[in-house]
Amino acid sequence: MNRPTLTRRGVIKTGAYAGAGLALPTIFTSRARAFTNAPTGSTVKFGFNVPQTGPYADEGLDELRAQELAIEHLNGMGDGGMLNTFSSKALDGTGILGKQVDYVTGDTQTKSDAARASAKAMIEKDGVVMINGGSSSGVAVAVQGLCQEAGIIFMAGLTHSNDTTGKDRKKNGFRHFFNAYMSGAALAPVLEKAYGTDRRAYHLTADYTWGYTQQESIQASTEAIGWETVNNVLTPVGAGDFSSYIAPVLNSGADVLVLNHYGGDMINSITQAVQFGLRDKQVNGKNFEIVVPLYSELMAEGAGDNIKGVYGSMNWNWQLSDPGTKAFVKSFGEKYGRPPSNSAHTCYVQTLLYADAVARAGSFDPCAVAEALEGFEFDGMGNGPVLYRAEDHQCFKDVLVMKGKDNPSTKYDILEIVEVTPVDHVTYPPDHPMFGGAEATLGQCNNGA
Repeated sequence: MNRPTLTRRGVIKTGAYAGAGLALPTIFTSRARAFTNAPTGSTVKFGFNVPQTGPYADEGLDELRAQELAIEHLNGMGDGGMLNTFSSKALDGTGILGKQVDYVTGDTQTKSDAARASAKAMIEKDGVVMINGGSSSGVAVAVQGLCQEAGIIFMAGLTHSNDTTGKDRKKNGFRHFFNAYMSGAALAPVLEKAYGTDRRAYHLTADYTWGYTQQESIQASTEAIGWETVNNVLTPVGAGDFSSYIAPVLNSGADVLVLNHYGGDMINSITQAVQFGLRDKQVNGKNFEIVVPLYSELMAEGAGDNIKGVYGSMNWNWQLSDPGTKAFVKSFGEKYGRPPSNSAHTCYVQTLLYADAVARAGSFDPCAVAEALEGFEFDGMGNGPVLYRAEDHQCFKDVLVMKGKDNPSTKYDILEIVEVTPVDHVTYPPDHPMFGGAEATLGQCNNGA
């Protein structure tokens, strides 16, 4: 893979900060306001915190590619990408509020402690005004909490757990990516049409916040169409060998295996399930099926032929035909020689959305930025009309249902869009029980003052 050319001053090392308490960074003061890491020179610095190692490293690399591309577009390099299609015209490719954008990166290792440590270093040592990244909801929840404590805006990257904008929502945190509830709501009607209402499902579930809420969501949505849940077994992240978890499925009476896995874990578990012959079996008079609730292009690429005919959901896909998608795919493809993943897309969009909010607010003060983002409606970023809901900082937009292609033409053309689920079908109230109920609140904005 071609790695991006990083124009940063150095990759953050996590070890020196691990286990240390949060020491608040320097707060610069003006007559009007005081806030954490207010930029005083000709540049402003972002922090990109992604998994560069660990089971989600492929996703992290693609996020980093997109983040670098976003910086280039903000600073007036390249063709401008989605700045040309974005409905807001507050950004003009000359930086943000007269400042050029710089950045540093950190390796989350797909571990919450490591992610907090690298984010803490970027805030305290490097003076970043915003952190963007993810690829694990456990990481996102941890870093979002730290940014809330430090008075920094967190623009979540790839995080799909309901908890990120549910019970763990924060005033300083924002999520563009869709969530587990939305996946379940979009998938259930398609699964009902494809496989019927009389099905028995066995779940293998990643043992952390995303897995829990993904399994809860897909179970609720499939039971609502008549499916029975036979079992739910938790599996460790990065397990590698899932054979001991797959073997019991054979004698369970289930006729569907739901893999609530992501990244390298999904590649390994679906490959091993196929090797066990599950997709060649008939159970209860029906062909045995596999469902992957959360898809990515990189996972599908890694799993190869094993995902043919397998349904899942996505936040975005490079095959969409809207102007924003075309602009981003062109920019990304010319720079990196491949289509972007949906994790790359959401990190790129989040970076531009933060910059746009700063420009519209006329300030890097995180509370002014938060106010500019809350209730913001926009278009031209690849998902059609989108709302950043004020009550929970969750973006609401259409959701894609995907299926592995039977006859892909290239290694990138392996998923097909089978349904674009309208936003109204995946919308829920802010106090929904899966999102913390009436007790879940954003709290107060913290600008570090």
